[in-house]
Parts: sequence; C-alpha cells; structure tokens
Amino acid sequence: MKRVIKFREDPDEINDSKRMFEQIKHIEIDYGQENMLVFFLNTRNKLISYEVMFKGGLSATMVDPRTVFRRAIQHNSNSIIMAHNHPSDNLKPSADDYNIFQRFKKAGDIIGISVLDSIIFNKTSYYSMNDKGK
Repeated sequence: MKRVIKFREDPDEINDSKRMFEQIKHIEIDYGQENMLVFFLNTRNKLISYEVMFKGGLSATMVDPRTVFRRAIQHNSNSIIMAHNHPSDNLKPSADDYNIFQRFKKAGDIIGISVLDSIIFNKTSYYSMNDKGK
C-alpha cells in the first residue's frame, strides 16, 4: 500500500508575489509620496519583520543599500523583498527602478543576503520584477 503525503502550504511563507502583496496592502502608508518598504525573511521565507525604510517626494526616494543591508543583518535575514509605491499609481517600473533592483541584487549576492523581488504597488494591484524576469 502506498502512502501519499500531502504538504500544506505554510500561510506565513512568502513564496510568491501575490502572497507578498497580501502583506503589503495591509500596511498603512501615505500613498501621496513614494515609500520604500523592505521585508526581511528567514531561511524558510517566513516574514521576520518589515520596515518603511525610506520616504520620498512625488517622484523619487533616496535608497541607501548600506542602510537596508545593515538592517537585514540585524534581523538575521536570509533574504529581503523590496517594495515601493509610485504616488501616480502607475505600476510601470522606471529605468531607476530597474537599476536600483539590479544594484541591490549584486550587493546582496556579495554579502549573502538574497534580494528575492522588487515590487511596485498601489492600493489595488502590483508589479513584480521577479515575475517579469527583470
């Protein structure tokens, strides 16, 4: 007789962008300015913590990798997911969005903290760079 083992999905595990967006949309931020959120995950992709790391104006925010990775190390994170909103509600990534994501991925590779995704979001939807293969 064969035994079939079914594994249940862990509701706390962030294993795709949809589940990440479910976390994001419950966070209260000022959508009138750009906000950069960073989610800190453990080795099983469970959320350890999150922080609104940077706030900007109408069109940009300053993002400092040293600050983000310092906090990731303090949280003993295995990986991070970055997320930010565009005050215009436009989900289309800018050239700067792509460049910042690539810079963070390279820095994370060097220090051993994976950058799993960069998500652009508004109140109702999101764009995942990882889903789009960027």
